[in-house]
Amino acid sequence: MSITLRHHHRYSYQPIADREDFLWPDGKRLAVYIGLNFEHFHFDQGYGAALVPGRRQPDVLNYSWRDYGNRVGAWRLLEMFESLGFPVGLIVNSTIADYCPELILAYRQKLSSELIAHGRTNSESQNEFDEEGEAELIAESRDKLIAAFGERPVGWLGPWIAQSRATPDLLAEAGFVYHLDWAHDDQPVWMDTRGNGEILSVPYPQEINDIPHQVPQYGDYREFEARIIDQFDEMMDQSRRQSLVMGIALHPYIVGQPFRLRSLRRALTHIAARRRDIWLTTPGQIAEHYAGLFPG
Repeated sequence: MSITLRHHHRYSYQPIADREDFLWPDGKRLAVYIGLNFEHFHFDQGYGAALVPGRRQPDVLNYSWRDYGNRVGAWRLLEMFESLGFPVGLIVNSTIADYCPELILAYRQKLSSELIAHGRTNSESQNEFDEEGEAELIAESRDKLIAAFGERPVGWLGPWIAQSRATPDLLAEAGFVYHLDWAHDDQPVWMDTRGNGEILSVPYPQEINDIPHQVPQYGDYREFEARIIDQFDEMMDQSRRQSLVMGIALHPYIVGQPFRLRSLRRALTHIAARRRDIWLTTPGQIAEHYAGLFPG
């Protein structure tokens, strides 16, 4: 008996070895960006990365560990990014605007940055809502960031990267140009939406991401440093044949810990030494450049 697998019908298969060639600005082949997640949580309910799992609510241990990122870690990271001259994509839960807006304002004042919507809070998962509720979540997050920081986000990363079947449609209808939820490629990919529309998927890493590596995998922080360096060096070699995107996904409560920060600084210094050979950028600039070359 044969089986026909259910399909998302958002894009068709196209091997990376068989695509039209293109260049990033100034003839560069490798685009590198930092995706820095600013997250805010309920004190006594909902989801959240756990340093020690299985705790009862109120979970003071894990809540306070995550809050260290907003109070301390993010500020140390800001100093590092400023010293290295790195632009940063600011992936922001909208309730951050109520809790610590000065943190986002400091990044916007001191760095070349882009505001990326990240739902309301990472205490909730985006795909646990019906379509009407999800549309409200998207609109509330977008509108709160506009009101608080005066910038309309054109990019989206869902809380817990948890899309429903309608998410690409709802994002496009809410005015978003791209999202970071799919980890299926090393180049941007146009995805179909209802009503003959499209939305761009910009690569966002799950292997070069501190949460999967440090929390469920209990990875050594120095191994994460090695991952970043090896990923960069290998993609530099691969990009001689075709232009690629390398993202680095970070969370201040994890890499903002002093011992991990020192290790991360070594990895990013390795990348910064090749800044003349790469395009240090943000996801929004990647989306804008790619859409200019391939309008969809």
